[in-house]
Amino acid sequence: MSEVSAAVSDTCELIAFSAAGQEFCVDVHAVREIRSYTAATPMPHAPPYVCCVVNLRGTVLPIVDLGDRLGLGRTVPNARSAIIVADLDGGLVGQLVDAMSSIMTARNDQLQPAPDVASALARSCVTAVLAIDDRMISLLSLQDILAQGADLAA
Repeated sequence: MSEVSAAVSDTCELIAFSAAGQEFCVDVHAVREIRSYTAATPMPHAPPYVCCVVNLRGTVLPIVDLGDRLGLGRTVPNARSAIIVADLDGGLVGQLVDAMSSIMTARNDQLQPAPDVASALARSCVTAVLAIDDRMISLLSLQDILAQGADLAA
């Protein structure tokens, strides 16, 4: 393996955001697009964490309130709110977050295993914790967050 290949494989690109007042990130490859929050339609009889649906270029896109799904409280959409659109098993699902923060590169040795003190859902979807300066950022697996519930993919 060349030095360049080794350096590339030792890092990962992450998209950081806040949800329920906490910082999280996801692998950039898990994200199809990021959209600003727009008016949405409530979905009757959906799981409580599915807050609404939106029209994404002719496709009905279910939106999961990420804070609510993680058990941290419902998100009140505002001007900074965003929707992270992910392609999960061939279907699109959006995650409502408080605000986007940044795109960052992290070395794999900066990622520490998730602590074993959280709920079963948190342990299954928090794949690692990244400590940067005075910040603790949880690396989430969007696939695992949504796999714990109903089939939502449009």
